[in-house]
Amino acid sequence: MPAPSSATDRRPGLASLSDLADVWRYRSLIGNFAQRELKSKYKRSLLGWTWSLINPAATLLIYTVVFATIFRSVPPTAGNGSLASYTVYLFIALVVWTFFSGVVTSSMAALIGAGPLLKKIYFPPFVPVLGNGISVLVQSAIELGVLLLVLVVLTNVSWTVLLLPLVVLLLVLFALGVGLLLALLNVYYRDINYLVSLGLQLMFYATPILYPPTLIPERTGGGIPIRALLEINPLFHYVEAARSLLWHLEAPSLAEWALMTTMSVIVFLAGWTVFQRGARDVSEEL
Repeated sequence: MPAPSSATDRRPGLASLSDLADVWRYRSLIGNFAQRELKSKYKRSLLGWTWSLINPAATLLIYTVVFATIFRSVPPTAGNGSLASYTVYLFIALVVWTFFSGVVTSSMAALIGAGPLLKKIYFPPFVPVLGNGISVLVQSAIELGVLLLVLVVLTNVSWTVLLLPLVVLLLVLFALGVGLLLALLNVYYRDINYLVSLGLQLMFYATPILYPPTLIPERTGGGIPIRALLEINPLFHYVEAARSLLWHLEAPSLAEWALMTTMSVIVFLAGWTVFQRGARDVSEEL
């Protein structure tokens, strides 16, 4: 087990080189937490990791039946000029949403679940949170791989797919920042878990996942700028960036890149800083 860093190595503030050194020092333990989560996820299940594909496929089927078949939702035509599959259009957004919500919820559960172990031996509290984040990323990578295969088969692929890793990186930073912050708050205030569940439900429908943003009018009859209000939602921009690259086959504007980069960096640094400051005595609360 790596030795803990001394108190003199730490200064309050934003993420520092010593923080990065700690992450590197405990990389094996982070990987162990990720492996443990991946192995236990479908333990004693006959179908095993097949469920990682069955679950999103079932979700896609349900939403497709409800919104494409019953409500007859029609997505914008894809970049190849012929594809108009609501299922694929929805799939792109669901991959983004599933990763974000998975990181947020698993981060809270990971820190609470590591409580008994933290009381016995020392390791930085961020270890289980980052480990679970990696496990969610692995599962999302499988879903993304299936999505890319579908897009190749449907001939809706362009050079824009090369920019996808950048969107993934920005989304990872944003999700981890939110996850770290909520994981810490959840230790001290257990109501956070219930509030987050409610907030994620509201956020899901406030994000253009089931519908294209063009379906939302610029203003309501009362003059309320409803589309501008929806764009305040950070997930709005990550979902639309993914759809721009994989559906419309267009690169987001420089303004969009700048906005996503700013949000990701600020949220991650804020979440990391608050977590590092507040997690010093977290084992006593777990």
